Amino acid sequence: MLDLKFIRENPDRVRRGIEAKGAKVDLDRLLTLDQERRKLIQEVESLKKERNLANDQIAQKKAQKAPVDDLLSSMKTISQKIEEIDKQVGDKDKLICSINTYIPNIPYETVTVSKDPTGNKVVRKWGEPKKFGFNPLTHEELGKKLGWLSFERGSKVTGSAFPVYEGKGARLERGLINFMVDLHAKKHGYEEVWVPHLVNRASMFGTGQLPKMEEDMYKLKEDDYFLIPTAEVPVTNLFRDEILSEKELPKKRVSYTPCFRREAGSYGKETKGLARVHQFDKVELVKIVKPDQGLNELESLVKDAEEVLQLLEIPYRVVELCSVELSFAGAKGYDLEAWAPASERWFEVSSCTWFGDFQARRMNIRFKPAGGQKSEFVHTLNGSGVALARTVLCLLENCQTSKGEVEFPKALKPYLD
Repeated sequence: MLDLKFIRENPDRVRRGIEAKGAKVDLDRLLTLDQERRKLIQEVESLKKERNLANDQIAQKKAQKAPVDDLLSSMKTISQKIEEIDKQVGDKDKLICSINTYIPNIPYETVTVSKDPTGNKVVRKWGEPKKFGFNPLTHEELGKKLGWLSFERGSKVTGSAFPVYEGKGARLERGLINFMVDLHAKKHGYEEVWVPHLVNRASMFGTGQLPKMEEDMYKLKEDDYFLIPTAEVPVTNLFRDEILSEKELPKKRVSYTPCFRREAGSYGKETKGLARVHQFDKVELVKIVKPDQGLNELESLVKDAEEVLQLLEIPYRVVELCSVELSFAGAKGYDLEAWAPASERWFEVSSCTWFGDFQARRMNIRFKPAGGQKSEFVHTLNGSGVALARTVLCLLENCQTSKGEVEFPKALKPYLD
């Protein structure tokens, strides 16, 4: 959430940021309400001074045994006015907050402003796309041939876009999870956490999924809980309403969770096989850092995710996202896109994002500087390290042999034995 004072003092910048994200928010309405609210606050403060003066006069009159009826009547009228104005201020606060919750984070100054994905920039590539001396099978064909993947059984048990991994396919999924968590915990210095897969509304609001994206979430109406769309939600919210010490930062957490997304807005997108599913496994990386560390920590976060793909020997590219491709809460971000040779396309397997203090304001996560200065909001970051459904897709297609088998990379083999 943006600071109201910042919005008030930088309306044009905020307006440009809203437009750059392709959002629609009535900023003029918010600014008008804010102006009206501040005018009411000035009025009520003046009335409170008047009431305090009347109180003093009443005390003096009583001490002198003089009549105070007129003063008491006047003070009652003033108190009624104060009560009425306080209610008006409260009502305007609610309206301002309701508009502000729909204002997206402003893209960082270096982010390319674009109305469509053509503004994305490929900043580097790793590995060469494979060229086979045979006609490669798609991941669906391989999964079916080897008995590792069943979309039909998943559809029977739940519905479309809920795959079932069987036999070595299930082992592959579990092995990839262990491989990635071990890499990030043992080599990259993240602390592993295991978190609930259901979260409350406050948690979803804190990381920015609500209210804007509620239709994409699976909700338990009776309890007002949500199945998590990513471990970002519970892991970042672990620190909600806390004031951390400077020496505690940065905090780095890694967590495996299943993820659930309705993908209500996915009509017309690629939905074949593992490309877009409603339940998938993901290893998530979360960082909570000092404000001056945010941008550097984003670059190191991307490197940590990249190493997963390098060890899995999957060619990929790093894409710097333009304004309209950033998430609602994101200020700057990168996608890692892995190459699938049989499908002949790039698939996003990781999205790494720096949020500035946008999420921290929603969750009220602060830190106390070592010098004893006033507490400040932290900066938050997260990234997939990485998401499995599409990684499995790319791994199968890249590692297949002419015999229709799969030869896994050396780094993964200990997790499959």
